[in-house]
Amino acid sequence: MGKAKVAIIGTGNIGADLLVKVQRSEFLECTLFTGRNPDSPGIEFAKNMGVNVSYESIQAIEDDPDCCDIVFDATSARAHLYHAPILEKLGKFTIDLTPAHVGVMCIPAINMEECLEYQNVNTITCGGQAAVPIAHAISRVHPDVSYFELVASISSKSAGAGTRANIDEFTQTTRVALSEFTGVKKTKAIIILNPARPPVIMRNTIRAQLENPKMDELKLEIEKMVKKIAAYVPGYRVVVGPLYENGRLTTVIEVEGLGDYLPKYSGNLDIITCASVDIAEAYTKRNG
Repeated sequence: MGKAKVAIIGTGNIGADLLVKVQRSEFLECTLFTGRNPDSPGIEFAKNMGVNVSYESIQAIEDDPDCCDIVFDATSARAHLYHAPILEKLGKFTIDLTPAHVGVMCIPAINMEECLEYQNVNTITCGGQAAVPIAHAISRVHPDVSYFELVASISSKSAGAGTRANIDEFTQTTRVALSEFTGVKKTKAIIILNPARPPVIMRNTIRAQLENPKMDELKLEIEKMVKKIAAYVPGYRVVVGPLYENGRLTTVIEVEGLGDYLPKYSGNLDIITCASVDIAEAYTKRNG
């Protein structure tokens, strides 16, 4: 099976990290890396990798629709609202790395197969990819959970312009994902950009309100979910819990990156780019 041709729109931190992973894949090949800023470090990075680049953003794909089979959108939520109908008209399988929530929400460890039936797949947020699966595992054991809360803490240094522009969309889309994948209506999501030096590794604290927890079953279900995610995000691990006190279950997840474009503390990049590549590879294997 030949490699699928992919285009990446967005030349910031997420786009550049994604590029490294795509080029390492045995199923994918980046044929276009496109954005709007010719002075972007990502553009220079792609050039040095020998990848075809453009400063025309999505227009480059409109001008040459045959340049790719799959499109990754690593821009911003607002930009994806503009890009989505264009890519739909062009018939491109689109993986949206922004919190725009135009397409179906996808977490590979939970609902990969059904998502491949859709043309536009949304990877939610870095916090969504890291924490929602744990909430999902908890809700499988305890569908009686009354409240879920996520606090995602990432290094400020790993948050590029797109991430900073999408703080509101991050909290809203992640909150919606928490409810959608658990069936719990009352949820909250918070993101913290930590300026500490040296930079901190991404940590996600998941809290659930419930009574009479089945701790052995919870630990087993969480361990199963962590194993599934670590298969495509090697730096994903539990560092605290699950612990139960005063009606509240707490679990803390840490995500260490592979160090592809930014240092290993940028697990917030890896969790979403690894998930995106996993989706693209599954689509390619299914349709190749």
